Amino acid sequence: MPEPTVLDRIVDAVRARLDAVPEAGGLAERAARLREASPVRSLREALSADGPSIIAECKKASPSAGLLRADFEPARLAAHYQAAGASAISVVTEPDFFQGRLEWLSSVREVVDLPVMRKDFIIDERQLREAAALGADAVLLIQRILSTDRLAELVGAARELGLESLVEFFVDEDPGPTVASGTEIVGVNARDLATFVTRLDVVEELGSSLPEDRVRVAESGIKGPDDIRRLQGAGYDAFLIGEHLVRADDPERTLNRLRGGVGKG
Repeated sequence: MPEPTVLDRIVDAVRARLDAVPEAGGLAERAARLREASPVRSLREALSADGPSIIAECKKASPSAGLLRADFEPARLAAHYQAAGASAISVVTEPDFFQGRLEWLSSVREVVDLPVMRKDFIIDERQLREAAALGADAVLLIQRILSTDRLAELVGAARELGLESLVEFFVDEDPGPTVASGTEIVGVNARDLATFVTRLDVVEELGSSLPEDRVRVAESGIKGPDDIRRLQGAGYDAFLIGEHLVRADDPERTLNRLRGGVGKG
């Protein structure tokens, strides 16, 4: 029997946490009240504007790199991202491997006018209710950890809560389940969480095979304007960038330079 991968261990930890900690009461009702007071900010619309559209990520740590920023303050970081022209903010909330916190969703939403996406290892509708109740506008769903039917179910459940879904697949996977899930936003992750190797060349090759009626997002391994230019040429509309920005001495200046070096697609 093969050794469990890092991704396997992360998903096992998520299941254990969901089993051990009861769901907070009234999440769906809290989400509905929040939507009445503050309408959803559409991730799809934000990423469909003239590019390059950047989803800038607030991520404290990763299993491969450890702590990414000693003075990590997600709300402050998100405000810098907005000032530098980010189109949306991704907030990594997984606690055991990425040192994330759920409450960061609401603290980030309070300081930006951009769509906020919960990035986590979502396997249950409860996690969608948590995201909606804390002010997320969208969630990330991962093809590799869900069956084809379950992926489509979670996309539909998210939509009922007013959440958009960015569904991602890894470069060594068939994109079919992601495309069939009904999501309007398709992500191609250059980093395989089983090996942590990034393959932007394969992301580039896959661009032309994705439906043109979906927003196409390239994820991971993007470090400069040249990477964005080549991926724009392959058909990508948006780019999720995390570690490169979080590690920067001046994330706002780094994002400004990243965007300033690229023309409109």
